[in-house]
Order: sequence, then C-alpha cells, then structure tokens
Amino acid sequence: MRQLTMTADRDVEWWEVPEPQLQGDRDALVRPLAVALCDLDSAILRGIAPIPGPIALGHECVAEVVDVGDSVASVAPGDRVVVPFQISCGECSRCRRGGTGDCQSVAALSMYGFGAYGGDWGGLISDLARVPFADAMLVRVPDGVEPAAVASASDNIPDGWRTVAPHLDARPGADVLVVGGGAPSIGLYAVDAAMALGAGRVVYADADDARLTIAAQLGAETVEGPPPKAYGEFAITVDASASHAGLHAALRSTEPSGVCTSTGIYYEQTTPVPLLEMFTKGITFITGRAMARPVIPAILERVAAGQLRPERVTSGVVAWDDAAEAVGEAHTKLVLER
Repeated sequence: MRQLTMTADRDVEWWEVPEPQLQGDRDALVRPLAVALCDLDSAILRGIAPIPGPIALGHECVAEVVDVGDSVASVAPGDRVVVPFQISCGECSRCRRGGTGDCQSVAALSMYGFGAYGGDWGGLISDLARVPFADAMLVRVPDGVEPAAVASASDNIPDGWRTVAPHLDARPGADVLVVGGGAPSIGLYAVDAAMALGAGRVVYADADDARLTIAAQLGAETVEGPPPKAYGEFAITVDASASHAGLHAALRSTEPSGVCTSTGIYYEQTTPVPLLEMFTKGITFITGRAMARPVIPAILERVAAGQLRPERVTSGVVAWDDAAEAVGEAHTKLVLER
C-alpha cells in the first residue's frame, strides 16, 4: 500500500509498505478518507520541531472502517469514524480520568504520525491503518457531516475546544481572548468553540490577515499586529502564539482568578514567564498536550447541530494524489481528501 513519508532528509515521498493486519479481536482496520495537517506537522516538515524522520505522516483523520476484530461492537465495516491521534485503551486509570494521551496500556506518547517518537504506529496519510482498542478509540461521524469538515477532530479541534469549554462551563458568558499565530488553526478552533459555547466578548489577535479574516467570519472581534504588553482583562485567555511576546500578552491579559491555556509549543529549554504578576493575580496557567478522545463526541454533536463550523478554518482541500506536493505549502488548515 502507499504511505506518505517524510524521509530522514525531510523530503516527502510516497512509499510502498506492507498493509497492516488485524492483530487482535479488539482491532479495526480503517481506510482514511480525509486527513488534515496538524499545526505541528508543518513545524516537523520545516525542521522547527526536533522530531527526526522517517515519519509516516498524518494523524488527523476521518476514515471508513474496513474490517474489525471479533470483539469490536461499537463500529462495523462501512462506518465513517474519527480516529483520535493518541492510542488509548479506554480502560486504564488514566484513560478513565480523561488522560487518554497518557494511556498505561501502551508506551508513553503513543501516537499516529510521529515516527519513532510516537511509537511507530504509522501515519494516516496511508491506504490503510490499524486501530487498536477500536471500541474505545473510534467515534462515528454523524450523518450529514462531511469528512473533510471534521478531519481535525482527531487533534486540533479538541485542542482549541479544551482551552475554553471547561472554563466557560464554570463561568458562563465569560470574555475570551485568543492570541494566535504559532498554532494557526488551534487558535481559530478556540474562537469557534468560544462562540458556540456562549462566551461574552471573544477577541482574536494575530498579525496574519487571512487568519484575522476567518476569526471575524466566526464572530470574533479582531486585533491586528504584534502583541502589546496586554489586551485588557479577560476571564479566559488562550496563547496559540508560540512566541514569548504572545505568551506574555495572554498571561498579562488574564484577569485575577482567571485561567490561561497555552497550546503553543516552546522548544527551548527555558521559557520566561511573568511569574510574579501571575502569582499576585492568582491566575491558573495550563499547558500540555490535548487529550482528544474524551471530547470528540461533544464536538461532533455541535458540528452536526451547526453550532461549530470547523470547515470555515479550512484554507485548502486538495486531492489525495497531490499530497506529496501540497504538504510543503503554507496553509492555516490543509485537508487531503480521497
């Protein structure tokens, strides 16, 4: 079968590799239909993220179930499903607490699309993929929802969702600030979630005209230009900038007892933060990988109801056979579709 691979030299090629097989009665085989490039994929391809090749690319995916093991009961061949990017059993103590990215049944950081760093689970820009723990992992796509619209429900949409959803549940109608840039689609998915969940004022800040336009279409107020010291005071702030200036502006814009979540990845060993100001205001700061699987059903329900509009974040949809050329181009959110 064909598998899109970033080589050790960071070239992108279609490789011929053996087809995966069912390895247990809890497995499923799926055929990817729509695969989105994660915000991190472009950093990997450009050599910014220190993750070496070869990497079988792709970890955001809607797929068709092709075959299932004898114990699989929740999905059947022909079903269209979201494939979460992290491998999780659904049964260990961490999975039951919602920490599906830290599943105790598999090696740490087990993920699709990250090569040896993710445990060599393969990538989803492939003709077929094996999904272990199929009942725990796979989530059916609601009727009427196009695969390309929710390809990023595997990772980036949940990443944006988790920055605002639990905090708006605790503080309904709170104002939200999103500082965009370094995680280009995640910041916009956070805006979409904030609007859908009834935030008061939603402000999106960025220096990129295309992303500012999308944010405005989603209903946010927009602020153009490099980050100032602060944007005012907001109960909920999101750092999707991956820049020190953006991180500091988000933190300094968080009101007393507010919460700031950072989805940006800072590769240096030490990242400065205004800790004294954070301490005196008593803000909560959250960083870390998104735990995607637990929130996917709620996201799909909102998409089916027309309350979330992830398709508006998509900046390009290209044919599957053109993937090797397309993945090297700059996009806010690129989707590859069969």
